[in-house]
Amino acid sequence: MGSNLVKELYKQGHEITITGSDAEQDVGKFIKKYLQPGLLGIDWSATGQIDVLYHEAAINDTTLNDREEMMRANLSASMELFEHAVENGCKRIVYASSTAVYGNAPAPFKEDGPITPLNVYGESKKMLDEFVAEFVVQNPDVVVVGLRYCNVYGPGEQHKSKRASMIYQLAQQMEKGNPKLFKFGEQKRDWIYIDDVVKANLLASEAKESCIVNCGSGSATSFNEIVEILNEVVGVKRTVDYIDNPFADKYQDFTYCDMSKAAEKIGFKPEYDIKKGIKQYYSTGKLISN
Repeated sequence: MGSNLVKELYKQGHEITITGSDAEQDVGKFIKKYLQPGLLGIDWSATGQIDVLYHEAAINDTTLNDREEMMRANLSASMELFEHAVENGCKRIVYASSTAVYGNAPAPFKEDGPITPLNVYGESKKMLDEFVAEFVVQNPDVVVVGLRYCNVYGPGEQHKSKRASMIYQLAQQMEKGNPKLFKFGEQKRDWIYIDDVVKANLLASEAKESCIVNCGSGSATSFNEIVEILNEVVGVKRTVDYIDNPFADKYQDFTYCDMSKAAEKIGFKPEYDIKKGIKQYYSTGKLISN
């Protein structure tokens, strides 16, 4: 996600300072600084003044139960980063929240609706949103926008292994044989293509006021339907092998975002529906390995 944003900012001619590690996605050429070994080990004195902070870093493994590690990476480090950036003159922050905060609340998800995370990851994002609510009161001249991402997919996720989108994982499986889905594939997700995510970040950096908004496509598609689309786009004829879900008590069965607030607050309207997004992904040569 971050690498795609960096590439777009570079294309627009901005000076960029990034954090990360060589284990992450290659961002190619960029302007200014590359601070390693990532956010948790950053030399704060090396950042300098930042006009806009885009904070995409997180542990996003929803099956990780190490609460201390999750909170250290997703909450404490974020708090330190925001405070340091503002102390050095930053007035605009855009950060990655998540629709994991909603858990299995009734869809469509609304930003002022029930917040009931099912796992430690969702809890960490809930707590970060709560911190931001206090942070903007203490710093009224700073605009902070949280984007509640909903199942992002697209080029730049190959290094993520099991944390990659299910669209990517299913395509990899279908290249070789039948895909596996939790019984019986009717769970639905709101999927958003990476180009729309980059667009949302750029719009959020120009927001007039602090807010938290959903970042999805505004529609939901089942895993069975994803397999059908991949069969068509990739040119295979796979059938699904259904398996038991070992994470049933911590698993979101249905994600679907109300996107009206995003349109109102940051002017964001997604361009890609699921079929258009998967076709575009395939055209990049990054969806399957051959």
